[in-house]
Amino acid sequence: MSTWALFIPACFVLNLAPGPNNLLSIHNATHRGFFQACAAGTGRLLAFAVMIGLASAGLAAVIQTSAVLFTGIKWGGAAYLLYLAWQLWRSNGLLAEAEPAAHSQSLWPMARQECLVAAGNPKAILIFTAFLPQFVDAQQPFAGQFLQLGLAFLLLEWVAIALYALLGLHLRRWLVRPIAQQVFSRSCSVLLGLAAFSLVIGRRPAA
Repeated sequence: MSTWALFIPACFVLNLAPGPNNLLSIHNATHRGFFQACAAGTGRLLAFAVMIGLASAGLAAVIQTSAVLFTGIKWGGAAYLLYLAWQLWRSNGLLAEAEPAAHSQSLWPMARQECLVAAGNPKAILIFTAFLPQFVDAQQPFAGQFLQLGLAFLLLEWVAIALYALLGLHLRRWLVRPIAQQVFSRSCSVLLGLAAFSLVIGRRPAA
């Protein structure tokens, strides 16, 4: 219980930290609604689940020690963030109509965006490599503990998705005028661009 008492607050802080995916949750909720934003977040959870699996298998150490692989992931992720930023900048900022058919058609691209943004950020798998093992008891079976910690991380991440979606839903009330919608979309675009820049200048951690 003492381990969980330390892990849950520290983990939730990481889940709530502002980043490209949480920014997407705000934007998706603003344009498509709360439930659509939460459903799209499953793409992020899928990417994180794969990363947790890789970390538990020890493959994350390969990324830490391979400069070429780390750089490739970093530049690929940054390029995709810049692409999203450009798409947001060019958008007219109009909020979507509240039609179920339109929402269901837009869910897959939103979930795919969430997944690609999460998968293109090498910092995520480094968190799983450096953070989760700190709460593993070396005297106990490793796989079961890592599975429990990973599931707890994903559950808290989904809570963070819902909280950021609620924030986006609240902002929707203030984005009545088209000019306000355009300013919001372009602000998100700038923030995504800054996230891409911070990803590019990030250094590979020491092995």
